[in-house]
Amino acid sequence: MKQSLKNLSLGIQHVLAMYAGAVVVPLIVGSAIGLSGSQLTYLVAIDIFMCGIATFLQVWKNRFFGIGLPVVLGCTFTAVGPMIAIGNEYGVSAVYGAIIASGIIVILISTIFGKLVRFFPPVVTGSVVTTIGVTLIPVAMNNMAGGQGSPEFGSVENVALAFGVLFVIILLNRFFTGFIRAISILIGIILGTVVAGFMGMVNLQPVSDASWFNIGQPFYFGTPTFELAPILTMTIVAIVSMVESTGVYFALSDICNKKINEKDLARGYRSEGLAYLLGGIFNAFPYTAFSQNVGLVQMSGI
Repeated sequence: MKQSLKNLSLGIQHVLAMYAGAVVVPLIVGSAIGLSGSQLTYLVAIDIFMCGIATFLQVWKNRFFGIGLPVVLGCTFTAVGPMIAIGNEYGVSAVYGAIIASGIIVILISTIFGKLVRFFPPVVTGSVVTTIGVTLIPVAMNNMAGGQGSPEFGSVENVALAFGVLFVIILLNRFFTGFIRAISILIGIILGTVVAGFMGMVNLQPVSDASWFNIGQPFYFGTPTFELAPILTMTIVAIVSMVESTGVYFALSDICNKKINEKDLARGYRSEGLAYLLGGIFNAFPYTAFSQNVGLVQMSGI
């Protein structure tokens, strides 16, 4: 029971690490293509659900898919611009037709793409991992200021709260060991949320108004349509995401002291292709490895 509670806490920590990024994408895309409030709510809910399914496909290693590393999958920011452009020109049905088609293509090319591992020496993968960390800095600074579109963006309260949470996490990592150190980010988030509540920055009304259960519906936005230009666009997005994921795979491989080969990479790419395919069927998003969770694994060891 005690071990189960520890595992639950560590799992919640990973969810919270990816939550902001997973929610922002559907909000941006849904608003840009003119979805209604109820449609936007569904989009966010099904996206979170599919993030869990996609992650499960990746960590469940078997003969056909799953890299077997602590990889968390979430909707890729690379797809935001293309999805908005496709949605505005061809309609939302073409968006999901393109995602489904690109997912099938990723599954088909996964073995070939996995063989490219021989062209990724340590100096290349190390550069990719460094780039991942550097590109996350603007995202972190934006969130610390209050998040894109916040009316209080850059306020003293937002910045002070953000640095307070950061200070707590650093202290826990510096002076504690074991389980407390492993969940330092979770503790920082909880304390920060409590303080934010006292500051009037937390609104729980939408949570109380929401229903307890909601079942995902395939093709919620209608039957997908397949247009050549959108399919090519989303396939390019998928290939870019595969390159990004390669860096994440190698980073986690080093952290976990588990060497990966071309077959492992192929299974990892195949999982992403399946996640694309399911994302299109359930009208969610293309999914890729979330780099922010790599930092969490490095800090917590889990």
